[in-house]
Amino acid sequence: MNLKESFKAFIQTAQLFHPDAGLLLAVSGGVDSVVLTKLCVDAGYKVAIAHANFQLRGEESERDESFVRALAQQYGLDLVTNRFETQQFAATQKISIQVAARVLRYGWFEELLNHSFKIPGWLGEGLFKPAFIVTAHHADDNIETALLNYFKGTGIRGMRGMLPKQGNIIRPLLFATKEDLVKYAEEEKLAYVEDSSNAEDKYSRNYLRHQVLPVLKSIYPEVETNLFDNISRFRETAELFQQAITQHKKKMLHQKGNEIHIPVEKIRRSEPLNTIVYEIFREFGFESSQVKELIRLFDSESGRYLLSPTHRVLKNRNWLIISPHAPTDSAQLILVEHPGKYKFEAGLLNVQMIGKDPNGIVSDAMIASLDGREIKFPLFLRKWKPGDYFYPLGMKKKKKLSRFFIDQKMSLAEKERTWVLEMDKKILWVVGKRIDERFRLREDSKNYLLLEFKPGQ
Repeated sequence: MNLKESFKAFIQTAQLFHPDAGLLLAVSGGVDSVVLTKLCVDAGYKVAIAHANFQLRGEESERDESFVRALAQQYGLDLVTNRFETQQFAATQKISIQVAARVLRYGWFEELLNHSFKIPGWLGEGLFKPAFIVTAHHADDNIETALLNYFKGTGIRGMRGMLPKQGNIIRPLLFATKEDLVKYAEEEKLAYVEDSSNAEDKYSRNYLRHQVLPVLKSIYPEVETNLFDNISRFRETAELFQQAITQHKKKMLHQKGNEIHIPVEKIRRSEPLNTIVYEIFREFGFESSQVKELIRLFDSESGRYLLSPTHRVLKNRNWLIISPHAPTDSAQLILVEHPGKYKFEAGLLNVQMIGKDPNGIVSDAMIASLDGREIKFPLFLRKWKPGDYFYPLGMKKKKKLSRFFIDQKMSLAEKERTWVLEMDKKILWVVGKRIDERFRLREDSKNYLLLEFKPGQ
């Protein structure tokens, strides 16, 4: 079976896309993407070309863009190009050039899925929107990716390499080696350009390609074939693995609002413990290096926690509570100048001053009734802060909010979401929790301040 037939067979077997689907080809001008373009055009697919100029190689970058323009013209394909300030973006974001290029490229590709392109060979006004971005990654790329993932410690998920189809990204050349593509280009007399940076060993992928793999081949001549076969096996193994992890998550993870609650004893008894802990917490931004700390958290005292870039896991008695990071701006202040509705970070506060009895103290924690005689606007709505105190309803002595929260057995995440309504630096209401004794309704109350809190509004 020649490359053209293998190409079509791989697309069909892997069910990558319907023959009528619109495709946007990521074309650099190198042999891989030139062969991809030729195969797609010969197969009669609806295609257009996207070329990213990262402006990293001076005249060579300009040469590549000109070459791709000529290639698109040769096949009568629509072309869209973009010039990125890659070095500036990398410096601003404090990331490597390679990561910056990947972020810029794929972010742009996502935008292009909403664009319309001319159908090749269409004489009228025929247009199509691409359903997929198509890249020219091949078997050698996949072997290198799997090895790099292994060295980085990404686990079985990384060992499966790149997938032929991942969301709206498809890679229909993963079946072919670099040697296959170069041979096909020679047979078809296809022109292409060479990226000089591919010869530099300063990038880890290039070093692996030029220095490590040749040594491995000298020891194990069939190493590339074996690694390629292993990737397929790991891909299927990863599917079984994910099914098992999903079952563990169903048994242990309890969704409560925007929090995830996990019973400590249940996760403690899970086997294999390290793997299950990593798989549960990695989607909340925790690294494999934090697994031991997470396990130690099982036996820590309440209130201890660990952080990821996006989430916090808190030990609260017999539970681990995962919650998003609370906003760091605790100085936010909402001025309540008069009765009305006030929208803030935690929800909506409805403030009413009424002249009739609101039926005394109600059992709903989201509603507070206060003695209107004691109230003078403006009021202030803000997040609580250390040192805050009030006189909880029914008590004659003041209590710090931090102590009140402990008595209420509130988690750290709940504390951080707590707001207070104050007047003249006196707390009227710990919103949704307790009013202050000094402002409670009395037998002779005639004016009433009615407060209603609607979370998440």
